[in-house]
Amino acid sequence: MKITFRQLRLMESVARNASYTRASEELHLTQPAVSTQIKQLEQEVGLPLFEQLGKKIFLTEAGKEMYAFSRGIAQQVRDIESVFDDLKGVKRGNLSLTVTSTGKYLAPYLLAEFVKLHPGTQVHLEVTNREELLVKLQENIPNMAIMGKPPSNLELTSQAFMKNPLVIFSRPDHPLAQTKNIPISQLINENFIQRERGSGTRNAVESFFEQRHMKLNTSMEMSRNEAVKHAVMAGLGLGIISLHALELELALNRIAILDVEGFPVMKDWYLVYRSGKRMSPIAQAFYDFVLNSAESIFNKPTETLRHEADQK
Repeated sequence: MKITFRQLRLMESVARNASYTRASEELHLTQPAVSTQIKQLEQEVGLPLFEQLGKKIFLTEAGKEMYAFSRGIAQQVRDIESVFDDLKGVKRGNLSLTVTSTGKYLAPYLLAEFVKLHPGTQVHLEVTNREELLVKLQENIPNMAIMGKPPSNLELTSQAFMKNPLVIFSRPDHPLAQTKNIPISQLINENFIQRERGSGTRNAVESFFEQRHMKLNTSMEMSRNEAVKHAVMAGLGLGIISLHALELELALNRIAILDVEGFPVMKDWYLVYRSGKRMSPIAQAFYDFVLNSAESIFNKPTETLRHEADQK
């Protein structure tokens, strides 16, 4: 059996992206070239590695085994690169960052400022849900992740770097939008559009109300913040998500933040990586940058944003 490193590298990328197209873009190859190499690899092992159902591709049992090996080899290569990057100093490098669906509102701005300081950085940014993100961290796939507080029973190292205020919001014409000092008990009769169970936002919201022996009337559950926002703007109820996910809608006066007793609920954003992981120089530089600079990047008040929007 003659398997090449090139084939394993392509296998790892196709499996991770679940797409020949995205793998070809990531590796700067044509899609036919990627497909040809995968077919040659399948011929070498004598078993199909992928199966296509409709427009999606899935790993076969043999593919899952091959992916495990190729992923391990890819990590070893990254470790080798890391060692030599250490010797050369931080000039350039590959940064792999995975964020939750709410973290996507932070990551591009952090990366934009970081890349100004390190223009040779090649960034791979992946947005996923909390459950899948934790799996990727345990499998040591990204350099690090941005998320809410991770569970304490996993082999993860985390560091809080910025506050994450959770707010209750409505349409601007909702009866509560103009009310001050709303008692929390007044929310009992309101319909809420919430994030799905298991999400960091949902966990934080349920914990807050359970401590007060209250249960919200959840009329709808959504797996994405964008869906929650649009449902609220359509008048289907109230929403509770991170203020960082609402800056654009606030600036455009599409929503109103409600003045509710006990809100905003102040949580934290965390940088998280697998315990014992050796950081590459560029990953360490990004880690230090976020800890030192994130708050100053995001300290622009919402009222300032709204004023700027009114001037346009």
